[in-house]
Amino acid sequence: MHTVPIQMPDGSTVPVSLFPADGPDDAPVVVIMPGLGIPGGYYRLFAEALVARGFHAAVGDLRGQGDSVPKPSSASKYGYQELVSVDFPAIFEVVREQFPAATPYLLGHSMGGQLGSMYAARIRGRLAGLILVASGSPYHRGFGTVRGVPLLFGAAAMALTSSVAGFWPGDRVGVGGFGRQSRVLIEDWSRFARTGLIEPSGADMDYEERMGRLKLPVLTITIEGDEVAPPGSMKNLVDKLPNADVTAEHVAESLGHNGWIRNPTAVADLVSSWIHR
Repeated sequence: MHTVPIQMPDGSTVPVSLFPADGPDDAPVVVIMPGLGIPGGYYRLFAEALVARGFHAAVGDLRGQGDSVPKPSSASKYGYQELVSVDFPAIFEVVREQFPAATPYLLGHSMGGQLGSMYAARIRGRLAGLILVASGSPYHRGFGTVRGVPLLFGAAAMALTSSVAGFWPGDRVGVGGFGRQSRVLIEDWSRFARTGLIEPSGADMDYEERMGRLKLPVLTITIEGDEVAPPGSMKNLVDKLPNADVTAEHVAESLGHNGWIRNPTAVADLVSSWIHR
């Protein structure tokens, strides 16, 4: 494994870690994009599980998370739009330089899956497939009344707090605070949670319309015990991809939203079987 730092236009540095397989150069490469507040390094065991199954793997940090510097502050102005139009292309450029013969698949966890769906819609035919693991729409109506109502008001409160503070102070909230984040990123997420629509600040296209036209293979994997991205949440995201060829899988082991990352066998097996189908 080696890591390549990428400098973004705002001066941020985003690292991408590369895990070559021992097999042929043209083996598929699975590019893993993390969830909100989860460092890229946390996915190392999962990346190694994919390598053991004959795939190249890469893990990119989201800007401001993990080993990306600097950490978000009131000067941070990036959100969904900047991540999918600037960061994702830069990460995939590094991946293609390292694995020029490999076919790229994008695997997104949680928010990484939301962003991955947007990126796939931007570039259309340049991905072999999209893999959504423990991901979905944060739209409150996908969580039922008991969890959906608090999510609706919590999303609004997060956006308000971010606006007042200039950034989301998730590192002060404790477990479940998603770490310190850009105000714009949290506002984009909050809008998505409240309206069910992907309408990021500064969008240069209609993502809802573009995603609706996207035709590519998609694998969705829900995880037993995942309260952050339950099946209703995944459905609301996949419903935005009506023309995609979707294969839905469920891991019955109760690993929750993040437990599958450190217990990667079930998900890695499903990914391998789907790619080799």
